[in-house]
Amino acid sequence: MENVRKLWIGLAILLVGSFSVLLWSGGEIRRNAAPMPERVVSDDGSVLYTRAEIERGRQVWQSMGGMQLGSIWGHGAYVAPDWSADWLHREAMTLLDGWAGAEAEGTGYLQLPVDRRAALQGRLQAMMRANTYDAASGTITLGAERVAAIREVSAHYERLFGRDASTAELREAYAMKDDTIPDAEHRRLLSAFFWWTAWAATTERPGTDVEAEVQQRAGVEAKRVTYTNNWPAEPLVGNTPPPSTWVWSAFSVLFLIAGIALLGWHHATTRDEEPGHRIPDVDPLAQLVVTPSMRATAKYFWVVLALFLVQILLGAMTAHYQVEGQQAYGYALSEVLPYSITRTWHTQLAVLWIATAWLATGLYIGPAISGHEPKFQRLGVNVLFVCLLIIVVGSFAGQWFAVMQKLGLEHNFWFGHQGWEYADIGRFWQIFLFIGLLLWLTLVGRSLWPVLRGPKTDTKAIVGLLFLSTVAIGVFYASGLMWREHSHISVVEYWRWWLVHLWVEGFFEVFATAVMALIFTKLGLLRASTAAVAVLFATVVFMTGGVLGTLHHLYFVGSPTAVIALGASFSALEVVPLAYIGFEAYHTYRYGNAAPWMRRYRWPIYFFLAVSFWNLVGAGLFGFLINPPLSLYYMQGLNLTPLHGHTALFGVYGMLGIALVLFCVRGLRPRQRWDERLLKASFWTLNIGLALMALLTLLPLGTMQLLAAIEYGYWYARSAEFMQQPIVDLLIWMRVPGDTIFSVGAVVLAWFVIGLWIRPRLDTEPEGKSPADSKGRPPR
Repeated sequence: MENVRKLWIGLAILLVGSFSVLLWSGGEIRRNAAPMPERVVSDDGSVLYTRAEIERGRQVWQSMGGMQLGSIWGHGAYVAPDWSADWLHREAMTLLDGWAGAEAEGTGYLQLPVDRRAALQGRLQAMMRANTYDAASGTITLGAERVAAIREVSAHYERLFGRDASTAELREAYAMKDDTIPDAEHRRLLSAFFWWTAWAATTERPGTDVEAEVQQRAGVEAKRVTYTNNWPAEPLVGNTPPPSTWVWSAFSVLFLIAGIALLGWHHATTRDEEPGHRIPDVDPLAQLVVTPSMRATAKYFWVVLALFLVQILLGAMTAHYQVEGQQAYGYALSEVLPYSITRTWHTQLAVLWIATAWLATGLYIGPAISGHEPKFQRLGVNVLFVCLLIIVVGSFAGQWFAVMQKLGLEHNFWFGHQGWEYADIGRFWQIFLFIGLLLWLTLVGRSLWPVLRGPKTDTKAIVGLLFLSTVAIGVFYASGLMWREHSHISVVEYWRWWLVHLWVEGFFEVFATAVMALIFTKLGLLRASTAAVAVLFATVVFMTGGVLGTLHHLYFVGSPTAVIALGASFSALEVVPLAYIGFEAYHTYRYGNAAPWMRRYRWPIYFFLAVSFWNLVGAGLFGFLINPPLSLYYMQGLNLTPLHGHTALFGVYGMLGIALVLFCVRGLRPRQRWDERLLKASFWTLNIGLALMALLTLLPLGTMQLLAAIEYGYWYARSAEFMQQPIVDLLIWMRVPGDTIFSVGAVVLAWFVIGLWIRPRLDTEPEGKSPADSKGRPPR
């Protein structure tokens, strides 16, 4: 108990300290973010853009799907280009070609001799990196040549987002439907927003007077970074990785090695094999009384499987758009379900079905632990279920109307498409979901209350952690409500990653750890006192890197060097507990063979083993591949990002969701004989399909893009010229085997679960014991 108390104190100190630093970092990001000008004017005084036009352009961008069609500052989808990098390169080449043509009529920049190209590139950098923003008047002043180049690039985008025949081929390459933005004025305003994001990416952030004085005294050239820390890589304008990315990437490796060493030392000195712990002879959960509210959770699991299958279908459509652009096997699907919608729904459903599985597990596990069925608990479970259905249908309908440009910009923020990846639903639906989560928190909390207020027991610490993680899941979703419609994009990104990283990857992780510990404790496989210490220690280790590790998503949105240092250091520590994931897998495997009756839980245990494997590979190896600042400088928004995303999101959280579903279903249908052939087929096809998807497409394609970004610049790795190469088409088609095998696994899993209700087969063996083989021996 003393160890438990110390761990609680340590966890409290850690969370208070970490969140204090995280909030301070948010203030620094806001202070250092690129300014939003009141006016952008030519040096003759004519107005090019106003603040209202740039902000209106951002509304247009959000309404068409925002980050689900191309990306901004590297965050978003992967088929269309990153619009910031694309605009930056187009504007630079327009200026360079114009100057080259003035020197020798009909000559482009690339046809000039090397020495002349170098001279013009120096001229370009002096023009585009110069910060002409006047804070007093809120005005950016640009020369006539640059204004002319901006108008030329803007005209390109106005044609691209309409239905102009000259850009039809490019629209197909970008998987954009014709008339993505039907209104001509909206297309011009969209270009204004794209220009501002590119301006921030190439304009140097002002330094301090002290820095300038020191550099001048030393006789060295003043060096500055842009508002996005020189991202994206663009040799033409001098965007190269700043020194901070090199330094803190190296230090992140040192922190990783030191963390692994410390965790290894801890494991070696505190190893406990639980001598004398006796495994029960029969299944302790075999006689579990299923309460009405627990039984009411069954429909949640059916919906989980339905959402999972729809997500896979939308994922296949989204991937296919990469090769056919506007069609799917000859059908003009983009006119009804454009790419930005299929990808929106695909990414949202990934979070929704996994979160629903975990929420349903909380509703099921509460009464199962306490043995208490609060009054009206079943009604609350049913009301929450209806609310979730309304939120899914309503928010998805609003997004479709928004992307099809049928909703109007005035209503888009509240009921349509916010445009922020993983936080796409309208603000009304966000608030509705927040209320639903508070209802879920209330339902779980009241079912656990008898244990929380009861006498001190060995399991009370785990239940307490489960309850606190439930509170955090309910309350921290409010981070998605912290930005307003016209909040600065850097501020939105800061709070968005609170939602994506802390809510999904943080507190749900703690919740799942506590649930797993309670399951193994209730099964009698793990001593409660040992489980309490292990769960609290795991939470401390995870949250040490998990909270401040959020900052590794924010290197290039206006963050100063101090925030980059924190993000690099603590995101490395996120990987530390995964280095010893093999021990967790070994212990989990032992549980599956601890007693003959554990055969009843064999396949949930195997899915827990898959969680351990993909934790190491997807979250660990592929996660650390992109986390250091120097790596992410080149890899952000390339296919190495979804390599980590797919293998971590489904491999870890999806597999865990399936394992929890199977445990709960075992309790809901206790007397059913399971067709283990279906579960075996599902387990291996899901894992093999995910591995093939990663190894045959995402890894090689992402590596090709990485080499292109390093050698030629980020814009080229995301360009239509690069992405339409035959080798790229081949790699995308090579997703078909993995996707097909994966889909088979999902269908088989759904068929298995549905079969427990529509074609039940009773287990003729005594409850809690395993079926014997033909010779009367329990199976191994």
